[in-house]
Amino acid sequence: MTQRNFGPDFCQEFEELLAWRRDVRHFRTDPIPIEIVEHLLDLTSLAPSVGNAQPWRFVSVDDPARRAAIIANFQQANEAALSCYEGEKAELYAKLKLAGLKEAPRHFAVFCDEATPQGAGLGRQTMPETLRYSSVLAIHTLWLAARAKGLGLGWVSIIDPDAATAALDVPQGWRFVAYLCLGYPAEDHVEPELQRKGWQAREKACRQVLPR
Repeated sequence: MTQRNFGPDFCQEFEELLAWRRDVRHFRTDPIPIEIVEHLLDLTSLAPSVGNAQPWRFVSVDDPARRAAIIANFQQANEAALSCYEGEKAELYAKLKLAGLKEAPRHFAVFCDEATPQGAGLGRQTMPETLRYSSVLAIHTLWLAARAKGLGLGWVSIIDPDAATAALDVPQGWRFVAYLCLGYPAEDHVEPELQRKGWQAREKACRQVLPR
């Protein structure tokens, strides 16, 4: 049996990678070499998935008209979100840059193929939502791999998923999970942007372990 152990230097660098993985909204417009993008997408196949289903489907959004539809979708959703706040919180929200849609050189929409035959249904009969959880793990794998290559990833969650799905004309049965921007960060920060801008500080230990 082959056992792979990772030394203390690697473990330290891995912890630094976790700390420096940021949700990027400020991108340079420099193109990313296609071989790097393809390699990063290949690495998503190493993500864990229920029953080895690998249900994630990455759609590269390159058509200007489709990108414009996504940007309009975001702007409308962002205006609606702003209306939910009042006073100082609304003023601060209005100043936040919450997406790098216009600058990022690559856009990807991530879908979950909930009808995938791969895995033959193993492990998801009682919790079918684990297919979508698996797709999120693929995104996280991509996020870390991209950061290790000096790239930034931004998850655009302020978006109408149904309108995004219609704009991208994907197969029936695919369920929208995320819209991602990928590119070289305009600047690097280990501190989350929402913390730097005064929206909310990151909790050092945001967890609860309940004995039962």
